[in-house]
Amino acid sequence: MAAQAGSSSAAQEDPFVENEEELIFGAESGWVEARTFCDHLPSLSSDLSHIPAPDSPCNRCQHPNENWLCLCCKDVLCSRFVNKHMLQHFQQTNHCLALSYSDLSVWCFSCDAYLDAQVIPQLRGVYETAYILKFGEAPPFRTV
Repeated sequence: MAAQAGSSSAAQEDPFVENEEELIFGAESGWVEARTFCDHLPSLSSDLSHIPAPDSPCNRCQHPNENWLCLCCKDVLCSRFVNKHMLQHFQQTNHCLALSYSDLSVWCFSCDAYLDAQVIPQLRGVYETAYILKFGEAPPFRTV
């Protein structure tokens, strides 16, 4: 019994977490709170009112799904779950801001974080444009 009690307390500790402060808020529950500010917003393309359609294939491999829009140069590239072309694009160009055409989330590769496109004024327009292109109607913006 004593061995079981000792092992159950060891099982509660995550051997991969070295510093509890580094845990992302909400990650243990399956959701992550998106940031409401990012130092990399000045790298956004100056014209995000005209973007490729959400059903655009990856510019490199032509994969039709799981694609991201680079918010710096407007290239459409596949996710790290397909052929990692958006990740490679970031590594080669340092273009760090991307919008997922799957769920319209915005990711900053440099911050390693999601950004709240409904709250950040510089992202709200491209989020709305992508939403209209994907669903044919304006998004139901939440009140802040």
